[in-house]
Amino acid sequence: MPLPYGVYRADHVGSFLRPKSVLDAREAVANDKSNTTELRKVEDTAVADVAKKQIDNGLRSITDGEFRRAYFHLDFLQHLSGIEIKGQTGLIRPHGFSPPVLAVTGKLGHPEPIQVEDFKFLEEQIKKQGGSATTKVCIPSPTMVHFRGGRASIDIEAYPDLDEFFEDLARVYQEELVSLYDAGCRFVQLDDTNLAYLCDPDMRKAAQDRNEDLATLPRKYAELINKAISKRPSDMKIGIHLCRGNYRSKWFASGGYEPVAEVLFKELNVDAYFLEYDDARSGDFKPLRHLPAHKVVVLGLMSSKKAELDDKEEIVRRLKEAAGIAPKGLEQLALSHQCGFSSTVEGNELSEEEQWAKVRLEVEIAKEIWGEDLSK
Repeated sequence: MPLPYGVYRADHVGSFLRPKSVLDAREAVANDKSNTTELRKVEDTAVADVAKKQIDNGLRSITDGEFRRAYFHLDFLQHLSGIEIKGQTGLIRPHGFSPPVLAVTGKLGHPEPIQVEDFKFLEEQIKKQGGSATTKVCIPSPTMVHFRGGRASIDIEAYPDLDEFFEDLARVYQEELVSLYDAGCRFVQLDDTNLAYLCDPDMRKAAQDRNEDLATLPRKYAELINKAISKRPSDMKIGIHLCRGNYRSKWFASGGYEPVAEVLFKELNVDAYFLEYDDARSGDFKPLRHLPAHKVVVLGLMSSKKAELDDKEEIVRRLKEAAGIAPKGLEQLALSHQCGFSSTVEGNELSEEEQWAKVRLEVEIAKEIWGEDLSK
């Protein structure tokens, strides 16, 4: 079966380690020694470089490395009107990190496109390299505005009725996707921690303590995402990455996909799933039995959390094991690392060269399994 436009047999989640130039420029702005205009110039240079490095190392789905963000979600969501970032600057937990929290303080709005200028710049850099690479835009899933705070984080005067809140949240995403499509974007990846968190026993209990109905919440989130992407033209493809936490090589949640599998695969109207499967925390491959015949799973079998290279034979073995459960076998599968290399500005515990060596190994494995053309 053909892959959806923008998905490749060797793929990736989106973020890469920030170069020192970007880290230094961000620190200068934070210390009032520079400004955002100068920061943007540094970011432009770094984005052009990371686009070239992705292509040189064999990738064909190209992102800006999320170099313009400190967090994978907050830097996007704070541009929506009615949203404020509140709470502590970040809480370290035994296996991960809890970032600042979002609060809905007024009616949600989309005053201007958020990712369009970044998309246009990246698209220009990819075109300069030639070839057939695809520009991928990564944005946080709309569920990120609700899950961690629930009803308590949404202003009761602005939204006495949560149905209206979910309607407005879907609408602002529709508007952003339209703006991206009009700019030429044809592949968007939604980064979602919350469907994965609903697989974790402790996180499920915490949601229950916030009076969430675990029997209906996955379906409510699927309905939200479906509405958010419902107005995209048919030639704009959507992927979704389910993340279990990724801060300085630490994780946050565990548990197999079974609690959300049927909703995830049968009710969510996306084209591709990027699923974490790098260790036992993610459970077995049995949930893949629910995968519809026309959809694709990018299996995050490799780890972006550790510096050493993954065991090639083990990755191939696990790919074949998963293929034995997916309805159409290897045709429905692709390979990636479980998450990005730098979901926050700090990055995971490895060097840039170790990062690119891991990417090259992934491409090597994918070509051995599926052939030289990673788009087929």
